[in-house]
Amino acid sequence: MPAARARNVALKCLAGAVALIILFYLGEDLCLRVPIPRSRNPYGTVQIKSMYAIPEKNQKTEFILADPQTATCVHSVLPHLGYSPCWYLERKKLQQINE
Repeated sequence: MPAARARNVALKCLAGAVALIILFYLGEDLCLRVPIPRSRNPYGTVQIKSMYAIPEKNQKTEFILADPQTATCVHSVLPHLGYSPCWYLERKKLQQINE
């Protein structure tokens, strides 16, 4: 019986952790959707530099820089409303496009 009890406790802990993650996500989503007065806009922008990687016949790759683009992001931990978090885009400012 102790093994069954330990399994039961582990399942309850796992269910609690999943419930906390879901509540955190829903709380962030609610804060982004509900227009409450706040000192900071929930949306931001990040300049993204794109680079085309073009393979050549001699097994080398030519890199061509494209014009920078502005990407919209959200100030949150997780992605919401189809936008990536600003902290993630800040780390991924250079994007490689493979041809």
